Amino acid sequence: MEQAAQGLWAHARTGVTTLARCWGLTRRDGTQHGFTDHDLDLSFEGWHFAAGSGLSARALLQTTGLSVDNSSAQGALSDAALTEADILAGRFDGADLSCWLVNWQNSDERWLQFRGYLGELHRAGGAFEAELRGLTEALNQPLGRIYQKPCTAVLGDGNCRFDMDTPGYAFEGAVETVTEEGAYQWNSLDGFEQAWFTAGRLTVLSGAAAGLWGSIKRDQYLVDARRITLWEPLRGGLRQGDLIRLEPGCDKSMQSCRLKFNNLINYQGFPDIPGEDWVMAVPKATGRLTGGSRR
Repeated sequence: MEQAAQGLWAHARTGVTTLARCWGLTRRDGTQHGFTDHDLDLSFEGWHFAAGSGLSARALLQTTGLSVDNSSAQGALSDAALTEADILAGRFDGADLSCWLVNWQNSDERWLQFRGYLGELHRAGGAFEAELRGLTEALNQPLGRIYQKPCTAVLGDGNCRFDMDTPGYAFEGAVETVTEEGAYQWNSLDGFEQAWFTAGRLTVLSGAAAGLWGSIKRDQYLVDARRITLWEPLRGGLRQGDLIRLEPGCDKSMQSCRLKFNNLINYQGFPDIPGEDWVMAVPKATGRLTGGSRR
């Protein structure tokens, strides 16, 4: 790669250049898209970069600090590349992005100018604009342990360590009914207690919204049905007959960790931290002041 970059610099010093930009985009589901602002397709490193996509980029500003690299990509929406439906469904949110400056007459002469991921995407008038965020953006995230009574782990993650494939905890099947309000209903979900899936997760396994997921707001028993309501509607659209997976919810309490999941050994909260009443307490004016319990 260093030799390729040196070849590009030698080409640039000639004063008459044939340079183009190429973008390689990898979505979180593994789907790859390649674009170039050249008028012909280009290929290298296993990528195929399509011309005529209408994609362009502003000047790239890179810094040596931890600030976000200031750039954006603009382009037209098309069925062959970035579709409006996929953007609305959130399929490009957080996609990995690599940008090259390349000599289109000799693609062996190129420079990897930027690596990062897509930030906010905006669309209007059949076009989109995507914010580019560099790899240093992750270093701006607050880190460290949070000391609080509720558990800080996410159900099933490396801290929780609960096996989400444990039999009897999740449900996989087809959606039976989609209500006018956007909730999902089944005649019954045998084997699951009331509110079992509240604060859980719904993942779509088939259909137009396959691969998308949403957080469950409410799991209700009705007179003749079981209803699941999400906090936000799935942007890809979920229809009757689509296969989904319902995962149980966790309210982060010590009791749920022990009784619902039998996972108390991995509980990440601190239930014995004194509350605000202890912070506001004052010494007693009467009674024995022995330094013992205040109660």
